[in-house]
Amino acid sequence: MSENPRTPESGSQEISVPEGAAPSPADGIPADGTASHGNAIDGAAAPESGDAGATGATRIRRDGPMFPDGSGPAADPAGDHHERRIRSFQPRRSRVSPTQAAALRRLWPVWGRDIDGLSRIDLDTFFDGRPVVLEIGFGMGEATAQMAAADPDTGILACDVHTPGQGNLLALAERNGLTNIRVANGDAIILLREMLAPGSLAGLRVFFPDPWPKKRHHKRRLIQPDFISLATTRLAPGALVHCATDWEPYAEQMLAVLTAEPTLHNLYPDYAPRPAFRPLTKFEGQGLDKGHVVHDLMFRRGE
Repeated sequence: MSENPRTPESGSQEISVPEGAAPSPADGIPADGTASHGNAIDGAAAPESGDAGATGATRIRRDGPMFPDGSGPAADPAGDHHERRIRSFQPRRSRVSPTQAAALRRLWPVWGRDIDGLSRIDLDTFFDGRPVVLEIGFGMGEATAQMAAADPDTGILACDVHTPGQGNLLALAERNGLTNIRVANGDAIILLREMLAPGSLAGLRVFFPDPWPKKRHHKRRLIQPDFISLATTRLAPGALVHCATDWEPYAEQMLAVLTAEPTLHNLYPDYAPRPAFRPLTKFEGQGLDKGHVVHDLMFRRGE
């Protein structure tokens, strides 16, 4: 949740400016290379990994919100409207490239939505009548874009808090003509509970969420009985729940939690074979490099 919990962000940002180029006023930075609130250039940066168009860059640190005019995702969209419960993600500062920032400013008003918990999303209007799958945690968005391209008749509501990934996914969608992607910024629990109607989703995907391996942090894992109980109320009959992880103890927890949910039934005796339609994600590749075994789980909501 990035996956969403793995690479989230907070309101404090770093913007990458192409090497040798002056910062653009559109990025919220004066052309003399200084930033407001005492921020300053703090050194050269390597190209953004996975960025849909980043090159060598200089990082400029900002401590305020990147989009104070509301033209992009908010740092804390729910604010004080909802209780501060234990979260499955931990905010941190992230670097946003000019390509990502420009994509957010250009596309967020059309394809983005802050999770403020104040109103319901009309998915039929937002996705032009397509059935909608909710994906929680999408990293830099490459796998999400591939799945959207392979199934253009299905809408993907991609939820994350990682600003660079949000910008990168929107840039990929625009570049590849993918009109079936929308990005939601904020807490997936609030999205499900406050902003999605019962029975409105055709599926739920959670690929490689943070396993929170230390025992004292297991309470932060996303796949818990209360979360699945809530999520299934937003699933239409026949909707598919698809999870994947490379962390064996978390896979066992996922299997137990999903099996115990009375509205779901497993499509396989236990773990599912890796489906061809799920692209290889960055975190999956990292896990395989470490010798981890990847487990997919596929459950369907009953009629």
